[in-house]
Amino acid sequence: MDLDVFVSAHRAEWDRLDTLLSRRRRLDGAEADELVTLYQRTATHLSLIQSSAPDPQLTGRLSQLVARARSAVTGARTASWRDVTRFLTRGFPAAVYRARRWWIPTALVSTAIAILLGWWIGAHPEVQSSIAAPAQLRQMTRPGGEYETYYSSHPAASFAAQVWTNNAKAAAMCLVLGVFLGLPVLWILFENMLNLGVGFGLMSSASRLDTFLGLVLPHGLLELTAVFVAAGTGLRLGWTLIDPGPRTRRAALAEEGRAALGMAIGLALVLFVSGAIEGFVTPSGLPTWARIGIGVVAEVVFLTYVYVLGGRAVREGETGDLDAADRSSSVPTAA
Repeated sequence: MDLDVFVSAHRAEWDRLDTLLSRRRRLDGAEADELVTLYQRTATHLSLIQSSAPDPQLTGRLSQLVARARSAVTGARTASWRDVTRFLTRGFPAAVYRARRWWIPTALVSTAIAILLGWWIGAHPEVQSSIAAPAQLRQMTRPGGEYETYYSSHPAASFAAQVWTNNAKAAAMCLVLGVFLGLPVLWILFENMLNLGVGFGLMSSASRLDTFLGLVLPHGLLELTAVFVAAGTGLRLGWTLIDPGPRTRRAALAEEGRAALGMAIGLALVLFVSGAIEGFVTPSGLPTWARIGIGVVAEVVFLTYVYVLGGRAVREGETGDLDAADRSSSVPTAA
């Protein structure tokens, strides 16, 4: 493409579109139709320039022009409670449901790794001695030791807030860093499973595995599920770069990235619930069966929410992506 010839041929159309967008009075019918036509043509011109003869200055001008025209054509839109309701009842559960083929295997493999690490640590005293001195290990695992007092070491409200912040940050990192072919996600997962495996192994070696599970399961079921969902989604996002399917790589990454961003918001709410359980239920004086029961109920409610609402929304065509009106315009690549 000869960029100078192309600009000379279409500059008048771009100037006319800019003039229509700059008018302060209301456009009449003919001008509104002209605005729509020029918007479509300019969007096509922008796509051609980006793919054939990218010029930063011209691309920037046309991108701004197309954005202004799109806003004028589609109208400004503000979020409402209806959007929040739709996100919670359709968008978020649908996104989690669609990603189930990634996060369920992630959960199974990660849990198996944590159990194997716990067994290895618990069955080998030399490994335990590499973690800490014998006196420190006894201090951690004894009745009333560090593993038990950890959950009641701070006021419940501040502890729940701290836990929620840390877990939400880990989930967000899994979602965002998945774009790097998923490699950082694998490291984050391994760190989490290693921490779980160390506690599992040390407490089992002290014959106090039941106590450990009684402390971890109430909040851990929902918390780890949220982390596995984030990790599985991050891995899927990384795989999209390798195999975008029938979509272009840019379109596939944009679609999956938008769904992942929405999932980060939804998982923050899920982790808020697990943080509240960890702050108020785990260190409470409730019987172990009651504390674990609360954790199981929270987990079952979340999975039911995903499979019932999410499954139904997916069957109705929901993908967890933004509405078409809120996405960037898809423009043709040929004039």
